[in-house]
Amino acid sequence: MHKRFVNHCSIDLTIIPDGPILIKSGKEGADPTKPDMEFVETYHAGGRSIYLPGSSLKGAIRAHAERIVRTMGKDKRPNGDGFELWASDPLSEDKRNNPNHYLEDWKKANKNHHNPGREIYKQSCFVSQMFGNTSIASRVRIEDAYPDKDKPKPKVEERNGVAIDRVFGSTVPGALFNYQVCTAGEFRTKIHLKNFTLAQLGLIGLVLRDLNDGWFGLGFAKSRGLGTVQVKLNSAIVQYPGCELKDNQIRAIGSQKQWNYTSLLGAGEFLETTEAQAYGFPSEDREETPVGAQKMDLGFGVQLTWSGEVQVKDLFAKAVTSWSQLLQRGTAA
Repeated sequence: MHKRFVNHCSIDLTIIPDGPILIKSGKEGADPTKPDMEFVETYHAGGRSIYLPGSSLKGAIRAHAERIVRTMGKDKRPNGDGFELWASDPLSEDKRNNPNHYLEDWKKANKNHHNPGREIYKQSCFVSQMFGNTSIASRVRIEDAYPDKDKPKPKVEERNGVAIDRVFGSTVPGALFNYQVCTAGEFRTKIHLKNFTLAQLGLIGLVLRDLNDGWFGLGFAKSRGLGTVQVKLNSAIVQYPGCELKDNQIRAIGSQKQWNYTSLLGAGEFLETTEAQAYGFPSEDREETPVGAQKMDLGFGVQLTWSGEVQVKDLFAKAVTSWSQLLQRGTAA
């Protein structure tokens, strides 16, 4: 499916520190005037600035997505061929649950398979199907979060800490350190999801909800009060690049498939039933929304746009409906 582009979602959001946060730089500078632990910096908008790396955001989002999947499903690979919701463990000593082992073993045993990509995707766990593993690429891309140029600059301050003796619970003499934290500011980023099912989009919505509610944090020392943030949903755009808008209908170019112009469509809707089943996509994966489709730039392709917090939450609510149906499907299986 990476060779095709059937649907794409871009979520524009703002991350606001709800207290001190620190995403540490991996390097220690030689300047003794700087803190022992510095915030990551880069050149942006004509000068040096702290920022939230997309890799750090993606790691935290994936980790919480795995928690949700394991809570709703399992942490063990199912034995049968039927659908079961589960999340793999790339560090597991059990090769059946470690995608670095069982997928590699499958590839070695099926070198002449006519379409290994479909089977590898289908055998991967729900989270790996979204975020990738060593055998399949990720469908989720998260941009670096830079300070919003239209808002006040982020506020950075230094704090002091001391190492604790893990045996006696007392402070370690002379083990003082200082670290840099951001306590205020607004960082803007985008999450991109391509060739997605509505259940996958719904899972992203649940993760962002939990991040905003403080269920998990970002960066260093989360268990010591750092890392909590607020998430402001600015807008979301869902695009169907292989479709056209005609007579209030979304029509797939070169196909007889068509949908109402207010339809939110998952990847399985664009595939033939046999192909959707080969990937494990639901062939019927759509929800009706109050948002109407428009033509994409240059007059080719179709897109739906949700603007503002209320509308984007409505988009996620529609997608979570499909997530709930997926859980029921797993229970029935």
